[in-house]
Amino acid sequence: MEGVLDAVGPRLRALRRERGITLARLAATTGISESTLSRLESGRRRATLELLLPLARTYDVPLDDLVGAPRTGDPRIHPEPIRRFGMIFVPLSRRPGGIHAFKMIVPARPQPLEPVPQTHEGHEWLYVLSGRLRLVLGERDLTLPPGEAAEFDTSLPHWLGSADGGAVELLILFGPHGARAHVHADPRRP
Repeated sequence: MEGVLDAVGPRLRALRRERGITLARLAATTGISESTLSRLESGRRRATLELLLPLARTYDVPLDDLVGAPRTGDPRIHPEPIRRFGMIFVPLSRRPGGIHAFKMIVPARPQPLEPVPQTHEGHEWLYVLSGRLRLVLGERDLTLPPGEAAEFDTSLPHWLGSADGGAVELLILFGPHGARAHVHADPRRP
């Protein structure tokens, strides 16, 4: 236990320097004073949950990574499906904050649902794995077959469902507060 706690400070300092963040900027972001952050990084202050939680949120890393907790148990992820709006969402990511990944399943229905567009804060990217997705986006009514993708600001009224009553499977990346997924081209390709 002592060794784990002693390693937290140097790990925090390395992470801050790796990200190019000053103590002043980190203090402003987390609400933790510069002196406390400095003492924490140098090992003169013990890490507490009250200090580590805002740091994990700011760095967008799991708390276990900050304290160097050893990996335990089964490495496989066993996500709990979430049922909403007659659809199934399987979370594929577990990090706090940032972009969240889901596999979404629209079950087959003999009678397709009537669209009821909704809005919320965020940004969404989706990719159709199987089936035919109906995407109502503002005034547009689109049908996306397998292999097609779409990206949109969720403050625009939108609705997702089956285009033909069959089951649809898709991957979704959702960024709260307008966070967007970034696709970077390979600079080595012409």
